[in-house]
Amino acid sequence: MPPATRRRPATGWRAPARSAWWRRSSCTAASSRSASQPDARLPPRRAFPYDADPDPASTTYETAPVTQPSTSCSDPRAHKAARVRGVTSIAAMRAAIRAVARDLPPLSAVPRTTMPGRAAFQARAAEGLPFIVTGLVDRWPLCTVTRDMLRARFGDVPVRARVGDYIGTAFAPDRAMHDMTLRAYLDLVAAGTEALPPYVGNLEIGALNGMCHWPGYFSKMGPPRFWLGPAGTVTPLHCDYDDNIFAQALGTKRIFLAPPHHDEFLYTREANPVLHGSPFDPENPDYDRYPLARRAALVECTVSPGEMLYVPAGWYHQVRALTFSLSVNRWARALPLALKGDPALRRHD
Repeated sequence: MPPATRRRPATGWRAPARSAWWRRSSCTAASSRSASQPDARLPPRRAFPYDADPDPASTTYETAPVTQPSTSCSDPRAHKAARVRGVTSIAAMRAAIRAVARDLPPLSAVPRTTMPGRAAFQARAAEGLPFIVTGLVDRWPLCTVTRDMLRARFGDVPVRARVGDYIGTAFAPDRAMHDMTLRAYLDLVAAGTEALPPYVGNLEIGALNGMCHWPGYFSKMGPPRFWLGPAGTVTPLHCDYDDNIFAQALGTKRIFLAPPHHDEFLYTREANPVLHGSPFDPENPDYDRYPLARRAALVECTVSPGEMLYVPAGWYHQVRALTFSLSVNRWARALPLALKGDPALRRHD
């Protein structure tokens, strides 16, 4: 019997606007986006430091097209997200994240640190920069998993695979999915018949949770989310407005990162109150279509098996599997550490 199919009409994230979600104006994006509008007088920013004084006479630029949503409507998703995180509002939190990012020091490479304790991790995370933790995840049972083990021990576990142009429709509400067993998914990957390899991404897989030994870096976190797929699977450029710890168990991934306030150069759009996406592809940059992207300070890193990447809230990132890969991440559900417990953002109800 073929796998059950959950097929939604694809919206086609194509040029000049990658998808219908990109074109839609939504009241759910109520934020201080105007505060992050690029100043057309500034020349390109090609590297850190983020806010070095430029020569205003050197170059002239158009500003990135931004649809300014109405701020008068009420979004229940944003209210719920704020309550879960204990903040006054998601819009205020996003604005604060972008503001503190402007004072970040130069970053030419993502540094590595060896298995910090809770206090050391939080102190480093409060600096607002990404880093890789070593000597922790490689102790997890999940790091012993192979494809054969997944097939033999977990083959009957139900999964949902992203199929078709899931890169083009990554942030659209409607996209094609296939429901199947993990065994059927591995067979589909082995067949290699899809132009874009199918991807089990952002999925809760309870059967694997016991193989992860999460550190107590955060007091409140969301459930583990698993990411499984062959080389070539991609999550396009986006940011989550939650602190994120991303553990690599099997295979290797390449990740591009850009700081939060450089959303003004990345033609971003809100998918939901804590998720913003970008049509810009740092691996295949199209500067004719996205000229301001030249000013975004992007840094590249490779995450290997047994390593954990800390992605601070608001940092844009694009992820590509370089080999068959199994990853798992968790998002914190609290005020981001870079905001240092700002009392103005804390809820008191």
